Amino acid sequence: MDEEVDPDNENVNSVLAQESSELLRIISGQTPAVIMKLCEMMPSEERWDMVLGPCSSSATHHIKAMLNYYIRAKVADCCNFLQSVCILCENIPMHLESRLMSVAGNANNDCENSSPSVTDGKTSSPLSEKQLIKRPRIGNHWERYIAAVMRLLQRRWERLSEPLVRDVQLESVWVSLRTPNRGRDRPDKTPGSAEKGGRTPEPDGDYGFMESRVTLETFLNGCAGKVTILVGPAGSGKTLLMSCLGQLWAQRLAPIPSSHLFVLLEFRHLNLLSCPLSLSELLFRHYLPLKGCNEANRAIVDYLISNPEQSCWVLDGYDEFHSKITKQELHGEPLDADKSLPVSDLVSGLLNRQLLPGCTVVVTCRARNVSDLEGLSDKVGHLLGWDRHEIKEYVDNFFGLKGHSSHKAIGPQAADLLLSSRHLLAMSSLPGLCNTCCICLEYLLLEAREPSKREIHRESGTEARRNAESNEEKELHIPGGGRGEEGRRGESYGPRGDQRRGNDDILTDGTNGRAQPTPTEAQIPPTLTQIYLTVLCAFLSRDPDATESNEGSNATSIPQSVVCTLGRYRSELCELSQLAWRGVEESRILFTKEDISPEVLDFSIRTGLFSQVELRREDGGLVNSYCFNHLTLQEFMAALRIMTSADVSDTQLKKRFSLKTRWTTKTDQRTVFTDFLHQYVCGLASPCCTDALVEVARTSGGSGGQSWVQKRQNLVLKLLKNFCQSNTLTGPKILDLCHCVQESQDHQLAKQAVDGRSTLELRNIRLLPTDIDALAFVVSSAGDNGIGLDFGACSMELECFDVLPRCRYIHSLRFCCASLTVTGAASLVSALQDCPDITEINLSDNNLKDEGIKHVADIFLKTLRLISVKLGRNNSSLEAVDYLIGKMSSCLNFQNFNADGVKELTVTFSQTSDLNSYKTKSEPTISLLNQKWCKTKMQKLANSLARCPALSVLDISGGHLDVETLRMLTKFVPKFKVTKKIIANDCCSSVEGLVVLTALLSDCPAVVELSIRLQSPVQVSIVFSGGREKAVNEKSKILCLSCCDLLPAHLGKVWRSLGASSDLTLLDLSSNCLGKKGLKKLLEVLPRLGSIQEVNASNNGIGREGVPLLAGALCSHNNLTQIHISGGDREQVILKFCHDKRKDKQRLKMFRINNSSILPSNVTTLCRQLAYCRSHLELDLSHSSLTDEAIANLLKCLTKMTSLQRLNVSHSIMSTSGAVMLVKCLNVCQRVTSVELRPQSESFICFGIVKAEEASCRLTHCRLKGDELERLLKILQQGPHLSNLNLSSNQLGDEGVKRFLDSLETLKITSYVNLSGNGLTQEGVLDVVSVLCNCNHVSGGEVCLGAEQKCLIWFTQCEGCVKTLSVRESRLEHDHLIRLAEIVSICPSLIKLEFKNNMLDSDWIADFVKLLNSSQRGVSVSIEEYWIRSEDAVSLLCRCLELGSNIHTIGVNNTTLHLSLMKSTELSEDSADLNPSMATKKISVVDCAMEGHHLASMESVITKCSSLTELDLSHNSLGAEGAEFLCSVLPSLPNLTSLSIDSKETCVTVVEKLSEALLQAKAIQCLNLSGHVISDSAAHVMTRIVPTLRSLNLSHCEWSAAGGLQLLGALGESVRLEGLCLDSVQLSEESRVCLAHALRNIKSIRSLKLNKTATATGPSKENEVLPLLAATEGLTLMKEIELNGWRMADRGIEQLSRFLPAWTELRKISLSKNLISDQSGDQLLEALNRCCHLEELHLSSNSLGDLTAARMALVLPSLTHITVLDIAENKIGEEGSVNLAKAVTCLKNLTKLQCGRLTSVGTSELCDVAASLAHCPLIQDVGLGWNNCGDKVAEELARVMPLCQKLTRIDLESNTVSVVGAEALVRALQLCPALQLIRLWRNKVPISVAKRLSQRDRRLNFSST
Repeated sequence: MDEEVDPDNENVNSVLAQESSELLRIISGQTPAVIMKLCEMMPSEERWDMVLGPCSSSATHHIKAMLNYYIRAKVADCCNFLQSVCILCENIPMHLESRLMSVAGNANNDCENSSPSVTDGKTSSPLSEKQLIKRPRIGNHWERYIAAVMRLLQRRWERLSEPLVRDVQLESVWVSLRTPNRGRDRPDKTPGSAEKGGRTPEPDGDYGFMESRVTLETFLNGCAGKVTILVGPAGSGKTLLMSCLGQLWAQRLAPIPSSHLFVLLEFRHLNLLSCPLSLSELLFRHYLPLKGCNEANRAIVDYLISNPEQSCWVLDGYDEFHSKITKQELHGEPLDADKSLPVSDLVSGLLNRQLLPGCTVVVTCRARNVSDLEGLSDKVGHLLGWDRHEIKEYVDNFFGLKGHSSHKAIGPQAADLLLSSRHLLAMSSLPGLCNTCCICLEYLLLEAREPSKREIHRESGTEARRNAESNEEKELHIPGGGRGEEGRRGESYGPRGDQRRGNDDILTDGTNGRAQPTPTEAQIPPTLTQIYLTVLCAFLSRDPDATESNEGSNATSIPQSVVCTLGRYRSELCELSQLAWRGVEESRILFTKEDISPEVLDFSIRTGLFSQVELRREDGGLVNSYCFNHLTLQEFMAALRIMTSADVSDTQLKKRFSLKTRWTTKTDQRTVFTDFLHQYVCGLASPCCTDALVEVARTSGGSGGQSWVQKRQNLVLKLLKNFCQSNTLTGPKILDLCHCVQESQDHQLAKQAVDGRSTLELRNIRLLPTDIDALAFVVSSAGDNGIGLDFGACSMELECFDVLPRCRYIHSLRFCCASLTVTGAASLVSALQDCPDITEINLSDNNLKDEGIKHVADIFLKTLRLISVKLGRNNSSLEAVDYLIGKMSSCLNFQNFNADGVKELTVTFSQTSDLNSYKTKSEPTISLLNQKWCKTKMQKLANSLARCPALSVLDISGGHLDVETLRMLTKFVPKFKVTKKIIANDCCSSVEGLVVLTALLSDCPAVVELSIRLQSPVQVSIVFSGGREKAVNEKSKILCLSCCDLLPAHLGKVWRSLGASSDLTLLDLSSNCLGKKGLKKLLEVLPRLGSIQEVNASNNGIGREGVPLLAGALCSHNNLTQIHISGGDREQVILKFCHDKRKDKQRLKMFRINNSSILPSNVTTLCRQLAYCRSHLELDLSHSSLTDEAIANLLKCLTKMTSLQRLNVSHSIMSTSGAVMLVKCLNVCQRVTSVELRPQSESFICFGIVKAEEASCRLTHCRLKGDELERLLKILQQGPHLSNLNLSSNQLGDEGVKRFLDSLETLKITSYVNLSGNGLTQEGVLDVVSVLCNCNHVSGGEVCLGAEQKCLIWFTQCEGCVKTLSVRESRLEHDHLIRLAEIVSICPSLIKLEFKNNMLDSDWIADFVKLLNSSQRGVSVSIEEYWIRSEDAVSLLCRCLELGSNIHTIGVNNTTLHLSLMKSTELSEDSADLNPSMATKKISVVDCAMEGHHLASMESVITKCSSLTELDLSHNSLGAEGAEFLCSVLPSLPNLTSLSIDSKETCVTVVEKLSEALLQAKAIQCLNLSGHVISDSAAHVMTRIVPTLRSLNLSHCEWSAAGGLQLLGALGESVRLEGLCLDSVQLSEESRVCLAHALRNIKSIRSLKLNKTATATGPSKENEVLPLLAATEGLTLMKEIELNGWRMADRGIEQLSRFLPAWTELRKISLSKNLISDQSGDQLLEALNRCCHLEELHLSSNSLGDLTAARMALVLPSLTHITVLDIAENKIGEEGSVNLAKAVTCLKNLTKLQCGRLTSVGTSELCDVAASLAHCPLIQDVGLGWNNCGDKVAEELARVMPLCQKLTRIDLESNTVSVVGAEALVRALQLCPALQLIRLWRNKVPISVAKRLSQRDRRLNFSST
């Protein structure tokens, strides 16, 4: 290192003579101009005449002569020549150029005063100074400095290589290339081919995994001018290799030119340079000092700065650098080389190209540090470890060079042991640890011998100690000659024999003629930690002072000899472990003498645990440092400290205990260590190591005691358990966890590590056999649950596959993107044969090629549990596919094969258990996508496919097939065992190929469908019988040739290829180019297609010209039933056929033209053709544009189209005039039954078979004004009878409505006219009222001017009918009301008026009543206003009574005033003389929030009503004041026969006060006291009143037991009682007996209501109600009986059934909420058969079923008076629903049907019930809620609704009606003006749609209320 440059003087002529051969080669390669210029420097007499060219044969001879001349020439001439050569010539090696310039410059200076040579009068002088600018004259400084560096590096290498066991050759060292991450662009300084050195390596072989591998020599070739990173782990030999590179450079054999300056710096030494320094100081103070003046230093630095490309900087060990590289942005400012900078800035400047840009930089580091250099490197290579061959070679050399025969004998045994141990083998792959493994093996093998035979080793150790002591001070050290674990003397690649680790003779051995020991069996420890314990003992045993130990070993723990050895050196180990721990804490690997005691330092060097390293301080002085043998040894010693010393707290342990990742990031904390510390800690936590730890802990600094050690071990295991239970670990951390668990040897932890993890994802990691071994330990604990391994993007050695079978219970294995090759596949397959549980294998994205895939296929039959194998993207061909198919044909459980070109290749199998089960196994499928086919390949593969068992699907899409290849395919199709279909998308591209495929329908009977599309995307599908989605006739076949560019000429080829395929049912020729000519050919071939059902000829350019052809075909072909033609963007032409046996006239045919512009001439032509159709015909012209002229032509042809049944012109009428013109069809064609027209919406005209008696007409949403209205009226006046006429939403206004109403008498209408939505005002309302008077057949009118805008006029055919008027929400003013009263007064038949929410005030109503009263005519009036409540209601009632002399009844119910006026003729003569108010018979004030004090105003009025017979004050709050009022007025009402004071709230005082008054009112016969509390005293009084009554209502009353008995006892005396209501009265057992006794005495009962009075709560209670039921036996006059809620079961119904035949006058029976079974219901219905007057039957909430429904079908038809049928909440099923529908069909008087919550029915069953309503013309209310009704029920109701004109309410809540059903109901509502409400709450209609539908028609209710 202190070498000085002191070159000897050299003679210029001698130098030229020495280098003449090299100069001859160089000059010969120059251009002729350069050679001529050099020749011209010679004297003329020495020249020769020549012509030089690139191929001149004499050029070499002349150049040689020139060189010989200058060898003998004067010094000055020779110097000038050499300088000219250096300047003019190219490609001169730097070392030669420097030497020539140096010697020429010196010699020229010595003779600069001498006279120049003269040649032909010209001076042969050197080139001008200007020409010398290119190469500065630096003298001999550069060359001498390079020479000194060469000598330095050669001597360095000599010292390093002396103890090596094997030679180091760069061409034998392998490097794995990695792609650098260049974050910025930098200029490429790679030299040309002439500058590159080295040898080209042989191509890589197949190492199992495809990765870019080159030799180190090749890797360094081309590194000139670049930044190259060489990565390797600790101990891989990076430092040794860089020293070797320097030695090769010194020998001019390296890839670095020898003329370049080679600078080898170690970051370990750079760490000591704390002060800033310049580039010159770095070179001449730190690297190689140069003796002499500063001029030489300056010259060398200047030259280096001017020529940076001529320097190579090797920076070794960046992982030990204390600083971090600083990255600069692109084009950073260059650094000043003369400026003193921190050493980190100098290094960063080199890497960032800010300093010496263009120089060569080589950096070595570990993998984790590469991220620091991202964006700086041009090349990155990873050093690969030794393979088995190299390791064995080293072991043989190690033991073979020992010299002792015993060592040679154990060499083979050592090699075998090493290769058998995964851990030793993994350690030995690093050259730095291979030597350690040999020492360990040597110790184990010798330790296994008897002690006497170990004496040889001990004696040699004593001699070694003496040599070590004598040589310690005089040993020659190499400054910087090693770093840490790999730079010490010869560690990389191992020292020869025992000359290693800094001492030449430490373990020098000799036999001294003794006998050689016999090797015995030795055991390798199972874990890495235990191996290191053994390694530690091996080093300790090298202490010559050690005493013998002969303790045995235990197979399950650390050998006792190891424990004893550790015990002997516990004090030394304590200090060493403390030092190691302190180094780990402080990130130190180098220690000084001050850090350790002299005795332990001497001991550590003597045993080889320490190595000595010499460092140069900043001042240039040398200092000795010491480090552990290897970094892993220091980490192990630190782990030993953790586990044996209380100095390391639990907190410190937890801080250090973390799983490591192999993925490096920029944020990782830099450390010099190898991250094995935590693994050693886990290993030491094993119980096997407890004894050893306890032994070490017995020191003054140790913890002492076994309990403490075990406590520390338990802590480690607990921490490890937490990691096992974590579910957030990445792949590298999972792998690290496996290593830790393996080291602990804890199988319970291993099980916890795999529990909860179905797959261990270990992606993008380089795996070693030891990694797989660790995985095997953990995975084998998975048990029967199994585990998956994902090795995605991982690379591994082939030896890993040898370990893989040890991973038991693997169910899936993934090797994607792992660069696996053929050799690797062979090894993997061999390993997988020993993995019986494997089910899934994924080897995608590798390089298996065909051979590798064949290897994998060989396991198909050997691995029975295999389910899936993925082999995609493996550079395979069809050969591999063919091989796989051949293999799969032998696999019974083969399920699916998918090959997608070079992308996917997947094979799946069914479970083995499925094969043994009785389940039907689906046939396998094969997909061969995107393959490159030819005829021969298709033939070969088709042969293989033909041998396959039954396949469900064969997919060969994506591979183009020419015609010949298609022929080959179709040839084999009959041989294929395909059950579903063959898919060949993107395979056929021509019509010729299409024709070839079409033949399959006739040639291959198994083919049932063929679908071909030749336009993009090209699709071909060949379907077999098993592939059809719907079950059809097995003989039917389908041919689809859509989008195939077929021309008319092609059809002939298709027909011929199709042959006699009479089974063709569907033919699709859409999207071709057939045109009219092709259509004609198609229609000609139709008779040959006897089974055809549909032909699709859409998008063929047929146009209007083809319409007549199609119409003619519809008429002429019997089986052709439908033709659909549609224009628009996509032309549609579809022909449908029907082959039923019905007569021609009974068959309905349809001709549809949609979305077309139909010309008038087209209409005429079409209709004329269709006129020949003999079958029933429907003509659909919807969504087309029909002009008025076209409509006129259509009307002309209607009479000739005698078979036309329906004309659809929806969305085709463009104008109001066209719509009005179409109404004329009523006059043109007498078969018209209905006309429904709406421009731009649905419009239909329906026809009957014969002349229609009456029709319906609906013309809406037109603008009927002026002439259009007149035209319409004229048409209607001339037309037939109309059942109804709908002119709603036509913008008629008051004027239009009046014009229509004026002509109403001339129109023949039988049902109603709808004028809603025409913008009526109050004047229009009066017009409507007027028509009631003017038109005799008008029966009523409904007008609403609110949001609903309703106007209906009803008709009747009866003379003298009663007329009604309803006016709602019309905001009538006072004068309107007066005029309306005037109109009513002159209309004698208008007797019912209804006013609702018209904003009428009290005075207006009074005036209206007064006018009506003055007319002296009978009329009923109902007025509802929100304000008619409470006191206002009483006031209005009184005022009306005062004004109306002929008021017969008057009352207020809630907010509605009801009054009826009598005609003057109805007033009695007696009453005429009385006060007019006395004519009133009934007064009621019900449920209007009236209180008792409000009645005071009525007293004066009511007392005048002496004729009053009924007084009803129910559902108010009378209280005491109300009772007093009644007491005061009752005496003045002598004719009062009925009093009702039903109470909403319980009150004692009312009956209490009223009872005495009632006793005086002798005329009262009907009394309603419902809801009151009857005291005992009141009850006592009532006992005198009850016997006189005909009707008594005591429902919901409360009384005491005694009072109740009194009242019930009094009932027995009521012999005239006809009506009794005791609903919800709580009756005791005694009360029931009393009531039963009373009922037996009352024979006059006609109405009996006992709902919820006798409830049987169980089977034992049922008998309690039977006596009460038995009491009704004699009530033969019964008309109405209600026994709801009795929970009466079979015995009760049986008893009741015996009574019913005698009740012949029964009108109503209600038995809801009982327990009537199906059998009892059948019996009950049979008994009701005698009740022929029955009107209402209520049987809801029972258990009736199909048997009862069947009886209904038999009984109900005879009960013709039935109006209400309630069977909701029963268990009627499908069969019962059918019978129920039959029964409903016969109920012509039915008004209400309740069928909700029939729990066993649904859509299909209730459709029949809905259809039966069409036979119930009087039906008003239908309940089908909570029945799971779907759209079909809604659609059926929509069909029936127009037939039920009195229908007002439909309940469909909580069903499954969707938008489809709701839309159908909305459409039907337009034809049902009387319908008020359809409930659709809780159906499947979205909220947004529900809101939209409600806006269309407010009668649709989606709310819950």
